[in-house]
Amino acid sequence: MSAFVFRGYDQSQLDHQMNARGTVPDIGPFVAAYARDSARCRDKLACHVGVPFGPRPEERLDIFPAATAGPAPVFVFIHGGYWRLLDAADSAFMAETLTQAGVCVVAVNYGLAPATPLREIVRQCRAAVVWVGGNIARYGGDPAHLHVSGSSAGGHLAAMVLAPEGQREVALAGGAIRSASLMSGLYDLEPVQKANCNAWLNLDPAGAAALSPLRHLPSPALPLVVAYAPNETEEFKRQSEVYAAACAACGCPVEILVPPGVNHYDLPLQLMDPTHALTRAVLALLGR
Repeated sequence: MSAFVFRGYDQSQLDHQMNARGTVPDIGPFVAAYARDSARCRDKLACHVGVPFGPRPEERLDIFPAATAGPAPVFVFIHGGYWRLLDAADSAFMAETLTQAGVCVVAVNYGLAPATPLREIVRQCRAAVVWVGGNIARYGGDPAHLHVSGSSAGGHLAAMVLAPEGQREVALAGGAIRSASLMSGLYDLEPVQKANCNAWLNLDPAGAAALSPLRHLPSPALPLVVAYAPNETEEFKRQSEVYAAACAACGCPVEILVPPGVNHYDLPLQLMDPTHALTRAVLALLGR
């Protein structure tokens, strides 16, 4: 009998649970859609591409001002890719829908694992939102109305930005995180550290604990949308439910969304549809 390594899973079972790719036949079409629709938005909309938020070449933002006048709420999106794939260039597919609704959109770029350690990736994402808090007014955004969002690994990174330390750093720069939307994220890194995906993260148990959002819950009263796809693995589903429950228990208003007919990879693409339940929930948090 194989030994259990996490919550009744043996090693093979845990590796399966942590394998989001295994929930779809091929991730290629979804990755291509991220790039294609983001490029369409850059070609069609007013935007500022490659704006630096730090000294490293990967520390950059793509900014899409709102289509309406006046200070606009700001949607800051952190991409997924299991901490080792994708780019800000793949992360602006929702820009047309949200800017037309009066929202400023910011796509965050960060260094990728294994070349960039996860602790540094978290630092970069926090630094990006700190920069937005201090500088987004010059692009028509309202620094007092920031919404942080992320999908998959980006859900984890967004949740680490929401941690009290991250919120304090943003506030010191003159910004305020008012709400968030997290999609298909990982909020407890213990199983990540024990699974084969740790090959590119090199986490030890202490590092996994220190970088787990479940141990760094948002400040009370921060409204959240926590979404995941119906076909996620049981561990991905559990993590969203447990994180949402923990946030609710500490005083955050939480809406859980499990939209039918989507998967781990096309869930964030629903933000291109202004009528989708996820888009409507995000716009409601943004006051739009």
